[in-house]
Amino acid sequence: MNDWHNVFSDSEREAQRRWGDPAVWDEARITRLLWNRIPPELHARLEAAPFFFLATSDRHGRCDCSFKGGGPGLVRIINASTLEFPDFDGNHAFMSLGNILDNPYVGLLFIDFADGGRLRVNGHATILDDDTHRQRFPQARRVVRVQIEQVVPNCAAHVPRLIPDTSPVEAGT
Repeated sequence: MNDWHNVFSDSEREAQRRWGDPAVWDEARITRLLWNRIPPELHARLEAAPFFFLATSDRHGRCDCSFKGGGPGLVRIINASTLEFPDFDGNHAFMSLGNILDNPYVGLLFIDFADGGRLRVNGHATILDDDTHRQRFPQARRVVRVQIEQVVPNCAAHVPRLIPDTSPVEAGT
């Protein structure tokens, strides 16, 4: 799913040389772990996600990371390389939207605290505030569309399981 020669920036390759093993990222591993679209088998999982984290930055590189919640249906997969989510009015600071106006590159991080599943989605965002796009999310004033450039599944290691154990307690324990 990738042009494996151009996956990493020069600085990422430098970090791999300094602190890792650049040979780990061969063509087979890149093809398996770095994608340019969301595979169909993950569409329903992302559309069921009740929240995600959105990373943006302004034109000077000053970053912002915000929580985006709203329950299942928060994200809609338009096709394998496009997703949309609503922009709900919060504190009216418009930090994420302002950054998108300045620098359209965004990162979305999805975490499932029940099974530890993680998925990063990086791409180019556009803010849509016309009636056609708001119909998908009638409660929102704006919709953010992301043209996906990179999808990175991560292992579940180190993700805390925050969903309480609901197994029955046996008598005497």
